[in-house]
Amino acid sequence: MFGTQDLPLFIASGLLLNMVPGPDSLLIVARSGGHGWRAGSAAALGVGAGTFVHVLAAALGLSALVAASATAFTLVKLAGAAYLVCIGLGLLFKRSSARGAVASAGAGADGGAPTLRLRTVFRQGFLTNVLNPKVAVFFLAFVPQFIAADAPDKAVAFIALGTLFNINSMLWAHALVFSMVAARRRVRVNGRAVAWLNRVVGAVFVSFGLRLALAEAR
Repeated sequence: MFGTQDLPLFIASGLLLNMVPGPDSLLIVARSGGHGWRAGSAAALGVGAGTFVHVLAAALGLSALVAASATAFTLVKLAGAAYLVCIGLGLLFKRSSARGAVASAGAGADGGAPTLRLRTVFRQGFLTNVLNPKVAVFFLAFVPQFIAADAPDKAVAFIALGTLFNINSMLWAHALVFSMVAARRRVRVNGRAVAWLNRVVGAVFVSFGLRLALAEAR
């Protein structure tokens, strides 16, 4: 189909790769746990939109250009690293309120009415993904292995596989969202616990940003 090959292996590999913790999944967990399922879903959809940008860029050859150009890679890398560090510091120093989980996390009584604007959360997910040049390099290295040598249009095959990968990613991301919301309801997380969740995720985001800043194109 569309000049692809080994689709079952591609789907299985994609699901396993999506399960590896990274900035995207941590942002989804933080927004779901602190602001409810709508915010978690908005973050996930933002990540998915960023993934589509990488897929289209790779299919058009732009990602190869970024990967090959040390200057372009460094500029995107530093922008992405700075953004991750900014989100991390924002979570680390987020003030908790005495009103408990609702005020501290910005969530309603059902964990689903975030005070954060959904477009803001969507943008965070989008930029966290799209400003990471290592995602572009990943697609260039991973997807072509599943495109047949005699594919009539390799760009179309790349987009088809990238879309399939993104669908898998969204399924896993929303499983994370609803698992986190269900756990929050069961445990009845208080404001202090949410504050600590923000600090832990914030520290991890800062570390991801620093690692990205020091990363080299491969």
